Amino acid sequence: MSRCPTIIKVLCLISCAWLMPLRADSGALMKLGMEFMNKAVKDAMEESQILEKMAAMASQQQAGVKPIKGMTGMKVKEVTPPIITLDFLPDVGIFQCVSTRITITGKSFIGGTMEIIVVVNITATNRLQQDEATGLPMFHSEGCQIILVDVKTNLPSNMLPKVVNKFLDSTLQKILPGLMCPAIDTVLEFVNQKWSHLMDPLPVGEAGSIKYILAGTPITTANYIEVDFNPVVQREGGDTIDLTEDGATITVLEKYPDGSSQLELSAAFFAAEFTLLQKSFDVDIKGKTIGKLPPHTTKTLARYVPRVGKAYRKSVPLMTQIRISKFKIIMKPGKSQLHLHGTIEMFAVPPKSGPSSMFVLETHFSMDIQYSLSEDKVNMTTSMDRFLDLSVESSSIGSVKVKKLKEFLTSLLQEAYVPAINGALEVGFPLPDFLGMKYGQSELAIMENALVVDLRTP
Repeated sequence: MSRCPTIIKVLCLISCAWLMPLRADSGALMKLGMEFMNKAVKDAMEESQILEKMAAMASQQQAGVKPIKGMTGMKVKEVTPPIITLDFLPDVGIFQCVSTRITITGKSFIGGTMEIIVVVNITATNRLQQDEATGLPMFHSEGCQIILVDVKTNLPSNMLPKVVNKFLDSTLQKILPGLMCPAIDTVLEFVNQKWSHLMDPLPVGEAGSIKYILAGTPITTANYIEVDFNPVVQREGGDTIDLTEDGATITVLEKYPDGSSQLELSAAFFAAEFTLLQKSFDVDIKGKTIGKLPPHTTKTLARYVPRVGKAYRKSVPLMTQIRISKFKIIMKPGKSQLHLHGTIEMFAVPPKSGPSSMFVLETHFSMDIQYSLSEDKVNMTTSMDRFLDLSVESSSIGSVKVKKLKEFLTSLLQEAYVPAINGALEVGFPLPDFLGMKYGQSELAIMENALVVDLRTP
């Protein structure tokens, strides 16, 4: 079977061979390479059962087509699985060529079974647009053409030219465009349906939701389709959380494996989603037993703050109250951190009276973030890194030296605060629902101000 010409692809690669590093605004950026688009079209052909429908349509009597003298019982015996070739057309969409072989049988006037095998190429431009009504990406086919590549028959050679030419002129040239070109449209309809839930609100636990709204019409380059998002992160009550960039720009180089696809999620995007869960960052740590740590009591704390021992001669339980006023996500190649600013207040909790505040610390500490993927979400866990700043805001027990406290508080946060944060993060952050994508087999990389999901097709 003849394959479609590759001249379009060659011209695209020459004209777009080198691009400067890509600088994206805050939010999310998706780059769909050829491997992913090939799979999307292949799946659409299987789901639409277009080959079976084409064969059934071709076997029916076609209006306006006269029977050929000397030939009876003509029908399509087989439409072979096509060879599909896709090439990106910069600023347009995708050039599509479908090569297939059609076997037609019938009875000839000389007796016996006549068989004609026709190889055809169907070419069309699939223009990528943004649907005005829904705001979703949409492929639209235009310029469909049918090219007869090869014709073979089992008829005797002395009657071949006249019979076959008449068959081609009076039958195939009338049937094929009406048969094949709608097949391209049908496949595209199935591909377009796979975008239909892209901008649906996706829940982030019970805290709120996120919608991946298109920032504009997707852009096609020589290597991929670029889809830029302005994610809308909303609290349960409906308030929208702005994505603030703080001067941090995503810089992602163009060099990546041929045909591959990526989803880039900015640090600002994660910060907005973390804001949904910010109430969970305020934690009260209480109880004498916390993991494998010494008892959470004034006696233990007095080892680090002698004034506590003088204020409470008899050991009583402690309560550590952590309140977060602001935070920031910082992403560097291979490393991601959550920086938290707020206060840590230590209370003594005598059995017969309410909590009594001993001192309040202003704090800035960092936590390492580890990312993983499920089928439809990016998941995170944290671990305690270190205190970057710790100072006394107020004290009711006198002088407090924070240098000694850092060791105590670091262990306390790792054992008690980190599990609380990780529990809140178990909801995961939902990823875009497009073209039937499942993320479980994809891979992750942390870049400058962005998490990059290397999309893998099943």
